[in-house]
Amino acid sequence: MTTPFSSLSLAPAWLENLAQLGYTEMTPIQALALPAMLDGRDVLGQAATGTGKTAAFGVALLARITPRVGRPGALVLCPTRELAAQVADELRRLARPLPHTRVLVLSGGSSVQRERASLEHGVDVLVGTPGRVADHLQRERLDLGGIRTLVLDEADRMLEMGFVETVRAIADATPADRQTLLFSATFPDAVRTLSATYQREALHVVAPAEDVTARITQVVYDVDRGERVAALVRILGAHRPSSAVIFCNHRETCDVVARALSAAGFAAVALHGGMEQHDRNTVLLLLKNGSLRVVVATDVAARGLDIDELGAVINYDLPREPDVFVHRIGRTARAGKNGLAISLAHPSDGRLLDDLRQGPLRGIGMTPVPSAEAQQPPPPAMVTLAIQGGRHDRLRPGDIVGALTTGLAAADIGQISVTDRISFVAVAAAVSEQALAGLAAGKIKNRRFRSYLVLAPA
Repeated sequence: MTTPFSSLSLAPAWLENLAQLGYTEMTPIQALALPAMLDGRDVLGQAATGTGKTAAFGVALLARITPRVGRPGALVLCPTRELAAQVADELRRLARPLPHTRVLVLSGGSSVQRERASLEHGVDVLVGTPGRVADHLQRERLDLGGIRTLVLDEADRMLEMGFVETVRAIADATPADRQTLLFSATFPDAVRTLSATYQREALHVVAPAEDVTARITQVVYDVDRGERVAALVRILGAHRPSSAVIFCNHRETCDVVARALSAAGFAAVALHGGMEQHDRNTVLLLLKNGSLRVVVATDVAARGLDIDELGAVINYDLPREPDVFVHRIGRTARAGKNGLAISLAHPSDGRLLDDLRQGPLRGIGMTPVPSAEAQQPPPPAMVTLAIQGGRHDRLRPGDIVGALTTGLAAADIGQISVTDRISFVAVAAAVSEQALAGLAAGKIKNRRFRSYLVLAPA
């Protein structure tokens, strides 16, 4: 039985915004945690990515925010810069009923000077990685004395990455009477200790585990390692997924596979830790908004991927642990949707294959690679345009839509992302030149902004 958001003690403006964002019925973790969090209680939540926990703690912390008081009222700590950016984007959407709320990301790969300037101008909600937050704190650029809500998101991963002492130092710099919300997919002793130290009579809630594999069609192709690139081209041509993430175990393999797919006509790029952060952010943006069809990634780099409608996940290399396999393929069955997972394997994979057959691949046999000639893949349906103006210029998504709909149909406009100094908008590929010309000739909020086409990194 589902529980509607309307059952919560939220003002009509908040409920209306949630409905516009597609939040009408609460997920299990939201139904279990939100009432207590709105009452100001500490919560220890066991929930994985994709369960709706960001919206849960987001609504709770925003309900306790008073914008423009001069110092931040909430802090969310995340293990990776990609997750921090993703959480911040969600908080900005949730904060629409609270005008002038400023959300700032503090993470490696971003300009320290810009972060410092933003902090000096005043911020309401901080989302950051432990290292960068601690750096600003040590340099006395950051005052956490006004924090009313502290969120530790994916706490197990933060501790696994060696951030335990850093997290403790940050928590110690916040008021003792703050609300502390801790979310973790697993509960090792280190997470329990963290909860016991920094939470008061926390309500422990556990989101019921869902067997995502039940909603995923799995296919295992019998392919010798030396033939995998050629086989992958035929497999992609046969299935023609709208989008796909191909997982490799090493960044060098990602580069080789991405180059081979590009040469075969696929809009494919690599995503791994050896790339510049700007290029990684561009890849994530283009895949999420439909401007890129195929990303070849390592597990670490793919942590920032959060796409509701990913056409397929492909295991070019089998992972070393069954849990990693389940996490990979679960990316194609988000928000209750069905998905497709394809694995390239060979009897010579030995123990890796045997372990998976005892778990997520139980009962699934091996299939010969399609022998037909691969069809030419269709190009991405969208392209991305950048506009050199953002929140600092008081631009909002509605302003960009208004500028484009003077010459484009609303159906031709896709996702819009507005950052501090630059905005991105996806438009139908067929009308991209018209859209660029319209932006060059027109004005947004009575100002002209330079715009250009965003290309995937080579």
